[in-house]
Amino acid sequence: MNDAVPQVADTEPDTGAPKDGPPEQAAPRPYDDGPAGPAPLGVPRAPTGNAEVDAHVERLADADHLTTDGHLEVYEDVHRGLRDALTALDARPGPSPAAPHRGTPGNPSQSAHGHRS
Repeated sequence: MNDAVPQVADTEPDTGAPKDGPPEQAAPRPYDDGPAGPAPLGVPRAPTGNAEVDAHVERLADADHLTTDGHLEVYEDVHRGLRDALTALDARPGPSPAAPHRGTPGNPSQSAHGHRS
């Protein structure tokens, strides 16, 4: 048994003369090895009503002008800003609830000392 694949001989020599019929077109390349050029994604960005959040969301438009290898920096920056904005919502203004209230110097609060009758 012969496992060799038979080779088909070129029966028509290439003379450089034009062939009958439409001219052949170059086959399209299935992919490109280089980074894609800038192309707007066309994703609509609606305002949220929060100026800080809206500014971060608008920053996403910067990715439209960068090649794909520059998108990561923009996405990480926007993610960091939005995460910080959400974290700020959890922050409570004023003194920390873990810090006990001691009253004014020289006049300690009764809650800091035991009550005697």
